[in-house]
Amino acid sequence: MAPMHEQLSAAEGPWAMRRLPEMDAAQFRQWQNLLEQRTGITVSEERRSFLETNLGIRMREIGFDSYQDYYEHIVSGPAAIREWTILVDRLTVQETRFFRDPDAFRLVADYVLTRPRDQFRKGALEAWSVGCSTGEEPYTLAITLNECMTQLGLQPLFGVTGSDISQPALAKASRGQFSARSLQGMEEDLQARYFRPVEGNTVNVIDSLRERVCFARLNVLNLDKVPMQGMNIIFCQNLLIYFRRWRRREIVKKLAGYLAPGGLLVLGQGELTDWQPPGLQRVPSEHVLAWTKRRPDEE
Repeated sequence: MAPMHEQLSAAEGPWAMRRLPEMDAAQFRQWQNLLEQRTGITVSEERRSFLETNLGIRMREIGFDSYQDYYEHIVSGPAAIREWTILVDRLTVQETRFFRDPDAFRLVADYVLTRPRDQFRKGALEAWSVGCSTGEEPYTLAITLNECMTQLGLQPLFGVTGSDISQPALAKASRGQFSARSLQGMEEDLQARYFRPVEGNTVNVIDSLRERVCFARLNVLNLDKVPMQGMNIIFCQNLLIYFRRWRRREIVKKLAGYLAPGGLLVLGQGELTDWQPPGLQRVPSEHVLAWTKRRPDEE
């Protein structure tokens, strides 16, 4: 016989419309602690309704009407790992778009265009998009780098890695297929160069660009285990805002450790204030929060 929650999930009618009880303070703290322990993400009191709504949607889908029962299912149930993966995807995938922060990508372009050209002849330029969601950011980085290489008259020797905690988001990113609407605001000549229309109102990233972008699942709490080194550019925007201040600093310190000397780290405005990461030098900019890694002779 199927478990009770599966029977309820299959049922139609009044149960699907039943209003879930409000989450009490103890339950909210319980879910807060679980999310922070496993992902580092902090859900503030102001985002309580967001958590309650998304939990409620998933609970209705699989037939739970008690926050406590669902909590126990996701912590120790027979399908706990799979269910946790689904829930994390619901709670962490954020709206994104191509060239979401134009100033930041202009800064990346300026950084690349002002590097000594010999640097690009010695080896490929490596960029990393941390918390890449469904891929718009790493593909935007790839477009930016390709445009720079063209302007410099160099072969496009670069690679971009996108990482995220959500496996479904990464699967979508890997396909490189997006709605035509997601290109709104992008220059038309860039759209024509890097995207091809397909069935319906969708576009595909051209193969020559998509082949330069790869994706990997990563929980930023596990940065110690990342097999990367000597990154020229690390782009991490709109991710740190979900973490406590002390954890933001720890994440930035670890990301800085993966930069090559002279490498560029770009964060979102306001994500890290009143603190100077050790070993990094602030990039003068009114609109972008970024640092370069000091070279040994600059220490």
